[in-house]
Amino acid sequence: MDNTRQNPPFKQGTPSGPLAKVVAFVLSATFLVLAFMFSLVALAVVAVVGVLLGGWLWWKTRALRKQMKQMREAQQMGQGEEQAARNNQVIEGEFIREVPPGQRLG
Repeated sequence: MDNTRQNPPFKQGTPSGPLAKVVAFVLSATFLVLAFMFSLVALAVVAVVGVLLGGWLWWKTRALRKQMKQMREAQQMGQGEEQAARNNQVIEGEFIREVPPGQRLG
């Protein structure tokens, strides 16, 4: 059997005629534009969801931020008095805790 004369039903490679090349180019360009549009829409949706989620999280944590601010201000006011008394001294040390024989483990 001579295989050179038989044409396979689906040839791989470039289209054979000029009309097929034009159609392939138009379809390729259309798919490329559609893919680009889809990626832009997907990016916009992700950005909007991210902004909405960030706004919701900011709104839900406002009471916690207010409480943290008040605690920080109270600590700073208290530290001013402590710093004067402490005079920036650092004291290091070790300790050993002695447990009565009746409360020891093992």
